Amino acid sequence: MKRVFLSSGHYVREVVSLIDSCLAALIVPAALAALVSGLDDLCIYVVCLFDWLRRMGASVAGATDRPDALPERRMAIFVPCWHESAVIGPMVEHNVAAIRYQAYDVFIGAYPNDEPTIAAVRELEQRFERVHLAICPHDGPTSKADCLNWVYQRMLLHEEAANVRFDVVVTHDAEDLIHPESLRTTNLHIRKYDMVQIPVLPLATPLWMITHGVYCDEFAEFQLKDMLARGIMGSFIPSNGVGTGYSRDALERLAETESNRIFDPACLTEDYENGIRLHRLGCRQIFVPLRKSKSGFVATREFFPSHVHAAIRQRTRWVTGIALQTWERHGWRGRAASVYWLWRDRKGLIGSPLSFGLNILFMVGVATWAQAWWMGEAWGLPQRLSQHPAYPMLTSATFALQVLLTAGRMAAVSHIYGWQFALGVPFRTVWANYMNASSACRAVADYAGARIRHQPLVWVKTEHAYPSRTALCAHKRLLGEVLVGSGYIDAAQLDFALSTQPVGMRIGEYLVQSRMISADDLYEALSLQQSVPAGRIPPIEISPRVARSLPREVVRQWKVLPYRVSAGNLFLASPEIPTDEMSLAIGAFTRMSLRFQLVTPAHFEELTQAFL
Repeated sequence: MKRVFLSSGHYVREVVSLIDSCLAALIVPAALAALVSGLDDLCIYVVCLFDWLRRMGASVAGATDRPDALPERRMAIFVPCWHESAVIGPMVEHNVAAIRYQAYDVFIGAYPNDEPTIAAVRELEQRFERVHLAICPHDGPTSKADCLNWVYQRMLLHEEAANVRFDVVVTHDAEDLIHPESLRTTNLHIRKYDMVQIPVLPLATPLWMITHGVYCDEFAEFQLKDMLARGIMGSFIPSNGVGTGYSRDALERLAETESNRIFDPACLTEDYENGIRLHRLGCRQIFVPLRKSKSGFVATREFFPSHVHAAIRQRTRWVTGIALQTWERHGWRGRAASVYWLWRDRKGLIGSPLSFGLNILFMVGVATWAQAWWMGEAWGLPQRLSQHPAYPMLTSATFALQVLLTAGRMAAVSHIYGWQFALGVPFRTVWANYMNASSACRAVADYAGARIRHQPLVWVKTEHAYPSRTALCAHKRLLGEVLVGSGYIDAAQLDFALSTQPVGMRIGEYLVQSRMISADDLYEALSLQQSVPAGRIPPIEISPRVARSLPREVVRQWKVLPYRVSAGNLFLASPEIPTDEMSLAIGAFTRMSLRFQLVTPAHFEELTQAFL
């Protein structure tokens, strides 16, 4: 037995020795490549630093412009949809209630073979005059760009019918949380620029959602550093796909040069493509620096994939479109700044697998050290690395640079999501390296396969989710603001009510109790604030069978009364603003989607007495 153990130990030593030799051969060239890539990343920090110092010593022309003091240009918001019936309703309801802008309409694209989405949009059309359905002439899904092109045609028809003209087109997705000041900010900058990009940020999620946390890390750094550096250096600015405002003149120039195809249907990343096309047409572009308002950072917020497979699928499309398809279409043409950014956008094809490879080398090195420690022997890797004269300086420089870059990312994440979340950046970076390496390898394989088979690249849609009501609260207008803005009370009355409001009583209840407004006025204002329908429900519209479909204790506890079932929706009357907790509790008793209507407490009492 002892002989077998010794023989086995000898075999392990030989294997570990071979592994150490391989590591020693790989570490130096890998560290050199990481050092070059890291210095490239550091250059962007230097560019932003010098620009910040320059701006600190100079007055910025137009800095006193107030977005809310400018005449409003008419805007068209484009929202392409495919199987978005679950999210398009909440998206429109929230954004219509939150946006602080008047001169806009929403055009929602859908396909003939997506009946649930069409039904959801038609219901929105009935509730909101500014919402319009655009049905593509063919079944879907095709591509986001194809759907957007048909939405544009629908906008042209609306212009003819309504005798209006839209000056700006803004693109958004069905899950977007549009900041209340977003359109005002676009309106401010569209005077001087042909394309205005509002920052895009993922919504904050718990630490354990590591995949979504990677999006938070990357977007925080990208929006605070890379996007700004592009403009500083005079490169093209890619559209982020959402929150992008195009001047009408710019869109017409795209139409003239591309056979009326404003968005290229064959391109997997039509937003990135449009950034390049507009830059080459001489159109001025701007990425609006991230700033904070009373409602948080002025940025489009949304959820990104929280499952690793969905994230890799989305990133594979990004890499294929940005790094490979654009390379095929545009090569390396352009000014020096644009060519440099083409390099940065494409270097992930090599850099992402390299970064994850370095993580693997590190973990294997730790394993061989642990084996040596367990056997009570000297670690062989340092001995082999000592044969490389450049090893100590190279690895020290690479390590120091990586620490510096990680600290920079942590600072960006801390600025947006807080220092507690930023502490997870080093751990999430390893997971990000895995996802990005997988995406790069899959993109190359898919692209090569499509070219070998002479097949077109296939657009893969990302599944969307919309934030809960709790997550939307930061963007809601205050009730007092709605009451004053709609003329129910004046500012002096509101100030007096706030100064005399009893502790524990809501401001709306106090205004009704003080007879400054009526209960109907209050619920009309709540309807505007929450974008939830309000008003009396005629008893003839209430089904007694439906009214008794929920247990009595649920009706009493949550103050809800079911009154109608339609198209898979359960409609409920309530004097209370719907909350996530309310929806979750009621959802345990039905599989239907819940749709609420606000009614006054007196009317709710009448209904419950009549039907329960």
